[in-house]
Amino acid sequence: MTESDRPIIGITMTTMTGEGEWGPVRYHLRRDYVDRIREAGGATVLIPPGTDAAAIAPILDGWLIPGGDDLPGELFGEPTHPEAGLENPDRIRLEQEIYQAIPPELPILGICYGCQILNVFEGGTLHQHLPDVLGDDRHRGDAWQEYQIEPESRLGRIVEGRAAGKSWHHQAVARPAPGLRVVARHPDGTIEGLESEGRPWMIGVQWHPERSDDPATAKLFAAFIQAAREHRRRRTRQ
Repeated sequence: MTESDRPIIGITMTTMTGEGEWGPVRYHLRRDYVDRIREAGGATVLIPPGTDAAAIAPILDGWLIPGGDDLPGELFGEPTHPEAGLENPDRIRLEQEIYQAIPPELPILGICYGCQILNVFEGGTLHQHLPDVLGDDRHRGDAWQEYQIEPESRLGRIVEGRAAGKSWHHQAVARPAPGLRVVARHPDGTIEGLESEGRPWMIGVQWHPERSDDPATAKLFAAFIQAAREHRRRRTRQ
């Protein structure tokens, strides 16, 4: 594979406040996401808050929305739960702007927070604190879980009907947005995967495949990169 064959995958970042010699604010992204994209054959562009979304959107062949902190209930018409630890609003604003700027055919992979925000962007809602629904906190704490995948879905075909991974969340999809199909669940009923019925390639998974060595992880990232590569070829022919 030559470097020109590598599709450009944008990965949005967040900001973290710091103390002392490191200054008040740093951009932050776990390295796992970059490693998985590189291993699957992609090239990464890291997109921090403050980036001009309209300027960067035309160069992207795919967009990975990584995990993050909680979304405020106000985004979907509810008061924010007291247990919420909110994501930096500058990141949320950036991702809203990117979602509006990109073409609908751009492949998107959302992970954990990324799955949730895709659902909110499309008009769905979230359970803001799963213990209120389930009676326990089994989904938070780096728990290893197995998921029930809809076999006839795009996700099901990619992972061949099964997936397992690390779970670290207390929010989850409540009402799926119109046009988003539920394609994976935990045995307790928690929604663990969505995909778009209108966009060519948009998948959100609630678990963290970038932290897993499950074979389905490599298949998911490989399929995402292949979709981005095909988008790149179409884009550069225009």
